[in-house]
Amino acid sequence: MQIDIITIFPDFFRGPLDYGIIRRAREAGLVKIEIHDLRGVTRDRHRTVDDRPFGGGEGMVLKPEPLFECVEAAKLAPREERAAAKQSVVLLSAQGRRFDQRLASELAGLDRLVLICGRYEGVDERVGTHLADREVSIGDYVLSGGELGAAVIADTVTRLIPGAVGNEASTRQESFCAGSEMGKDLADKGARPTLPDSTCASGGLLDYPHYTRPADFRGMKVPEVLVNGNHEQIKRWRRRSALEKTLRNRPDLLNHAELNEEDRKLIAEIQAMSNEL
Repeated sequence: MQIDIITIFPDFFRGPLDYGIIRRAREAGLVKIEIHDLRGVTRDRHRTVDDRPFGGGEGMVLKPEPLFECVEAAKLAPREERAAAKQSVVLLSAQGRRFDQRLASELAGLDRLVLICGRYEGVDERVGTHLADREVSIGDYVLSGGELGAAVIADTVTRLIPGAVGNEASTRQESFCAGSEMGKDLADKGARPTLPDSTCASGGLLDYPHYTRPADFRGMKVPEVLVNGNHEQIKRWRRRSALEKTLRNRPDLLNHAELNEEDRKLIAEIQAMSNEL
């Protein structure tokens, strides 16, 4: 896979792309990441990439000319043919679709991904409507520019590339990974999907709690169920803990999580206990 990042601050990415899974994936040839300096395609002496918007307003807006020319220089398929060519141009924008694990999985299936880092007060609308295939935001807040968002997307997408993470099963059991995705993966391998086990897919919930040695740290003990060796009890404890954490921190996720009848009973129990406190 190749990821191209278009930015006016190319040096910003020297840190985020040089460590951890991204570095290893690049060294292994699993992903190629190219940083493109938007000012490099400008032709005026001041290397201008922004201008004041028509109609007035505060701040500066990124101009269309350098962005179009930078993307065109990447020699992608024509816009109407990009989906078939497994390519996509993404504009990082506060007005875009909120980035989530499902979208990350979709982008990880591409051969070529171009990330345009928005900046200042915005980007000329023609970039979003005629150049980019989609606009994406990493959250409901405003950043100074798209560089942080591009780094987040590059990391999230890279770790989903087969071989990037040592234990590929770990990327399927994390928070926000839908159970249906795990089920499809198992079905593709000829196995029958089952309920989440002790090393399970999250089913769209937050991850269950994790503990390591020492079992007793400053009086804070690891739950007994995790050290008794009963895998069925461990499985149920982890599922209940994931439900509790999701109810406490992100109850909105329950609207889309894959829940069975036992899950619903556990949720009712957890809520009843909470109401009694």
